Amino acid sequence: MKILQLGLALALTTGIAAILVYIVGLSTSHERFRVSSEDLGALSSLQTGFKKCVNANGLGLQATGGRDYCQVRIQFPSDTVPKWRDPKSGKLEELSFDFDLCEAVATWEQVRNSTTILTKEFIDALPNGWEEYAWRRINKGIHLNRCENKTLCMEKLALVLPETPPFVPRQFGRCAVIGNSGDLLKTNFGEEIDGFDAVVRENGAPIQNYTKYVGRKSTFRLLNRGSAKALDKVAELDDTGKEVLIVKTTIHDIMNHMIREVPIRNPVYLMLGASFGSAAKGTGLKALEFALSICDTVDMYGFTVDPGYKEWTRYFSESRQGHTPLHGRAYYQMMECLGLIKIHSPMRADFSRVVEWLPSRSTLNAARIASEKLLRRVSGGKEGPRSSCSIIKKRDNGKVTDIVGLRDAAMNHQKYVKGATMYPLERSAGHGSLCMVPDI
Repeated sequence: MKILQLGLALALTTGIAAILVYIVGLSTSHERFRVSSEDLGALSSLQTGFKKCVNANGLGLQATGGRDYCQVRIQFPSDTVPKWRDPKSGKLEELSFDFDLCEAVATWEQVRNSTTILTKEFIDALPNGWEEYAWRRINKGIHLNRCENKTLCMEKLALVLPETPPFVPRQFGRCAVIGNSGDLLKTNFGEEIDGFDAVVRENGAPIQNYTKYVGRKSTFRLLNRGSAKALDKVAELDDTGKEVLIVKTTIHDIMNHMIREVPIRNPVYLMLGASFGSAAKGTGLKALEFALSICDTVDMYGFTVDPGYKEWTRYFSESRQGHTPLHGRAYYQMMECLGLIKIHSPMRADFSRVVEWLPSRSTLNAARIASEKLLRRVSGGKEGPRSSCSIIKKRDNGKVTDIVGLRDAAMNHQKYVKGATMYPLERSAGHGSLCMVPDI
């Protein structure tokens, strides 16, 4: 009987202890995400400055606040003529777009500290990385039966899968991302573009015969699925074989064949990107994402961002049907007014143009901290360079990214994160990162 009573008492004690741990955990979690008056002040300051920035620099765009400090609406003038129709509903594109500044600040700050190249160490470190992730990045992945034959999966990805990241945050100083808009033919940006430390181009956009408008330098080229299937033609655009090709979609048999048989001398990698939801799409946005992950500053050329849009044009071919151009223009203006990029266009052709009402670094940092709390991000309420890490794995000895010869800003970043490499976890709850840390 006494044994039974002792057992019952022990069970009750254990149960009460578990409940207390749970309550303390909830309290601690709640406290970590508690938004202070200072946090709200930072968000208010960001929103106020943002509205002034758009109104001053948006060439007719107007920004207004929403229901809270995170929400803003960017409005086009009433005489704007929308041309893009939704292919499903047939509705014309609207003239106002709502954005979440908190989401934007938190996500883009994570991008700036992440690697955006898919690597073998990332797949190996993911829980069930080959079965749950890798096979989806291979064309006809369904036939591989979730990488049941891992050797075959590795063989298909081997040509584009480095062991560790080939590029690191802050590796380049000033970078230019070049879109394909026909607006480039209204400018002579070529010499200006060639003055950047690195230049990122898109898909099959040619350089020859257009250098006066688009420059000669090409460091990286972002490719969508269609361009990746014409990898041999894209590689011919660079006779040095040094242009790095970044494919934002899957590896497939056609690419494998071309890399092996043509052969293609250019380095080819797959992009591992952050999730922006439906607010931003297209190769141009991914090119900016890639540039922001490896550069100190990013300037944007060749995007349709000036008033008077009539049709979606390319500088090297006939007009074509684009996707949500007004939404894109509004999103890029949001990026400029958050200090992420600087826009160059026919109506903003002065290279020394000053973007008015940009937020200070301290304002952005304070707003990011507040945003991460509001959004209950993994990093919310935490401090330190590895606050976004939801999965931490030690990197094997000998697999450390070589930082010899990197510029000071890149080496300082490596010291700040204590040698960690941060990968964005796509579609993860709380937008956490997988972090590879040195085994020391």
